[in-house]
Amino acid sequence: MTAQPAQARVPLSRERVLATAVAIADEHGIDAVTMRRVADELGAEAMSLYHHVANKGDLLDGAVDRVVGEVNQAVDALAHDDDWKQGVRTRILTARAVLLRHRWAPRVLETRTALSPNVVRYHDRLVGLLRAGGFSHDLIHHALHALGSRALGFSQELFDPGSGGTPGPLPPELAGDVPHLLAMLQEVVHDDPGSTIGWCDDQTEFEFGLDLLLDGLERRRAAP
Repeated sequence: MTAQPAQARVPLSRERVLATAVAIADEHGIDAVTMRRVADELGAEAMSLYHHVANKGDLLDGAVDRVVGEVNQAVDALAHDDDWKQGVRTRILTARAVLLRHRWAPRVLETRTALSPNVVRYHDRLVGLLRAGGFSHDLIHHALHALGSRALGFSQELFDPGSGGTPGPLPPELAGDVPHLLAMLQEVVHDDPGSTIGWCDDQTEFEFGLDLLLDGLERRRAAP
């Protein structure tokens, strides 16, 4: 009986390590991503990962940069739009669609201090779209500040409980002191929490804020 050849072991690489980290975060959340967990998924020793990522911070930097690389692939595949506003809007909503597949990524993006090459590339192309649409560099600079993280497809809400869950009712002792807020909350119901990246950041609210910003930028761009 002829012995079957042993299956060749796929060597470790930075790409494999980062792809595994992203897969773990997608399925179990970013807190589940540890060097040991990634190594176990790869069938390797944790120490062997340090040949490819310097530490846990480098692992997170690389994982989120990989996700933004996916964003860049998606937006670069878009057809050219002669209308700058529609082009920018489609680009941002395409980026958002990618981040909704990686719901942990916005939280990590907000905390990273290392410069992500793919985030830089994304904003470079966004600047190019605005420049082609007739914006001055000065107005583009202001536009990037106004858009903030929304340019990349997510936004941090003012009333964010941190966990991404829906907040409970106002405490009775506070409710009597905030009648206007209470009346608004009683009338406005956000009934689609499954589509959010954070609390009260569903697609409708995101597009509402984005359109306000783009309309305002158009008025500034067209001003004499």
